[in-house]
Order: sequence, then structure tokens, then C-alpha cells
Amino acid sequence: MNIHEYQGKEVLKQYGVTVPQGRVAFTVDEAVEAAEALGSPVVVVKAQIHAGGRGKAGGVKVAKNLDEVRTYASEILGKVLVTHQTGPEGKEVKRLLIEQGCDIRKEYYVGVVVDRATGRVVLMASEEGGTEIEEVAAATPEKIFKEVVDPAVGLQTFQARRLAYAINIPNELVGKAVKFMQALYTAFIEKDCSIAEINPLVVTGDGEVMALDAKLNFDSNALFRHKDILALRDLEEEDAKEIEASKFDLSYIALDGNIGCMVNGAGLAMATMDIIKYYGGDPANFLDVGGGATAEKVTEAFKIILSDSKVKGIFVNIFGGIMRCDVIAEGIVEAAKQVSLDRPLVVRLEGTNVELGKKILAESGLAIVSADSMADGARKIVELVS
Repeated sequence: MNIHEYQGKEVLKQYGVTVPQGRVAFTVDEAVEAAEALGSPVVVVKAQIHAGGRGKAGGVKVAKNLDEVRTYASEILGKVLVTHQTGPEGKEVKRLLIEQGCDIRKEYYVGVVVDRATGRVVLMASEEGGTEIEEVAAATPEKIFKEVVDPAVGLQTFQARRLAYAINIPNELVGKAVKFMQALYTAFIEKDCSIAEINPLVVTGDGEVMALDAKLNFDSNALFRHKDILALRDLEEEDAKEIEASKFDLSYIALDGNIGCMVNGAGLAMATMDIIKYYGGDPANFLDVGGGATAEKVTEAFKIILSDSKVKGIFVNIFGGIMRCDVIAEGIVEAAKQVSLDRPLVVRLEGTNVELGKKILAESGLAIVSADSMADGARKIVELVS
């Protein structure tokens, strides 16, 4: 789960991370009032959306007086920002962060991530702050330094100090930088983050080490123990289909293709999308109904898939282990009748009660194409939508 920059900074402040003073605004008048309350000769007007690259897209402006604040707020609020992370459709700006300006002496990058290769949390840092870290990794990977954290002891002071020296933090500010990194790591662990990225971290003319931006992403599986974080969720920034799927405990992610997929098991779902691509098709979604899906969940899954206007056909690929194929078949028939299915539907069933499941589909009177294997099903649905 993502949250906005201003929310991330409020979370980090609880752990002692230094951030600029700022206020959220939902209207132009609120933006002007916030700037006036901050009393800073220079304020920054920042678009708040769940995506990076806002500055390049015109979503970050520096204002030197209240008239400029009003002008920039008017320009940005309601604007659709298109960045490398939003996709071509972009995201509409519905809130702003009005933040005091600061005397930036140098920009750096600091991030905490989970390294799947080592199974450890890694603290990364670079003196190439303010630049997309992916660009730095591609062009000058030697400028990215890493410290792998032992989960038994946590981030050690010497590791943070080693990173601070590696990225050339001024000697007199190394102590503050170390405290900053340790606080960021603690927030990452205690709030069950999947990423905590500060880009840029800045040192200022008056000797502060400060988070000028903050991106926090949280493990959705751990939100049950973080009610305070869950309360920060902005549903307007999320896909409506994904929100609906979460109500029924369905794992759904919208994609750009035209073949809807309904599968049980994340691994099988990934393999299904791969084989659709192999046969020249484009999956419209990732959808895992889980191992214990009921007919009701299958029906809701169908409704969610069909709510995507791009979907021209559906491929159901079920391996009945814990789940019974006859239950899935009943759900498919019920869903097809409820939504008045008017698009091609290919179903591949295998496993427990598979023959009964196939019989239910065959006797349903619906135009359901049966497949003998995953490859057969993928080939058939690609042909049908073409």
C-alpha cells in the first residue's frame, strides 16, 4: 500500500527523521493559507499523487510570494500529471503539499529495501540524489553503496557511518546522517514497509540533514497490525477494480491487455499470463482467486474482470487441489448467467472432481469453450479474441 509524501513525512517524524515544515491543502485558498501560516519567504507547492517524477511533469513549483502560491496551486490542482510511473493515462492531482523552502547545500539518495536475493533488508545510498535511482544504477552503478542488515542485530552504527562516508556527507554532519539512517531503518522495520525511499536527502546551509521527499510503501499483508497506516489509504489513487477485489479477498492487479484471466494460485497465474503472451495475446489482469474460493468469490471475480471495458475474452485456468473443480464450474456458470456473458470464455480445469466440473460446464447451455491443457486454453482464447 502506498501513501502520499506528506503522510510519509508525518510517519518518519515519529521516529526522529528531520523533515521540512509543511501542510496539506485540498483547495487553492487552503494552499495560500498554509503558505501564510508557514511564514517562509520561499515555499514549495507539490502535487500529491502516488507516483514519482512529479517535478519533471510540472507538479513541483517554487513560490516566492503568496501570489505565486495561488497561481501554482491553481495550475496544479485538478491537473492530470503524466510521469514514468503513472502510465500514459496519468493521475489527477487532488491535494497539494505546501512546504517551507530550505537552503539546499547538496542532495543525496537513501533507501531501505528488501533484497529478495539475500533475504535481507538492505540500506542503499548514493551521492547522486535528486536523480532516478534506476538511472544511476544503469549509468554509474559504482556510485550506489549498500549495507546488508543482519536481522538479528539490526542496522549497526558502523554500517550507517560507512555509508555516510562513502557518499561524501560532510564530516561535521556524519553524526546526524547516521542518526537519520538509523531512524529510517527503524521506521521501515516497525511499520512493515516494503520500501522506504528518501530522494533527495539533503544537507542544508544551516547544518541539517533532512528528508526533502519521502516515499513509503507498506506490506499489505501486515496492515492488520497497523491501523494507523491503513487509515492513510487514499482510495482515489487506486484502481476501482482492485479495491473491489480486496473486499472479497481476491488478489487482482489491472494490466493493459484484452484477455481477462482467472486463476487459482499466484504461481499458476504468472505462468498463465506468460503462456498467453507466448501465443501472441495480452493479459488484461492478474487475478488469483485463492485456494479456497467459493462460487460467490468466482462470481465476483467474473464481475470485476468484465468491468474492464478492454477485456475481449476470458481464460479461466484452475488446478483443483484444495479447490474442487465442480465448485469452480458452478461459480463460472452462475457468474456467466448473472453478467449475461457476451464475450468468449475458455475454461481449463484439472484436478479434484474435474470430470464433474466439465460435466457442469457442458450441461450449462452456455457458450463455454473447454481446453485440455494450459497451452491449449491459451491458444484458443488468443484465437477467439483475434
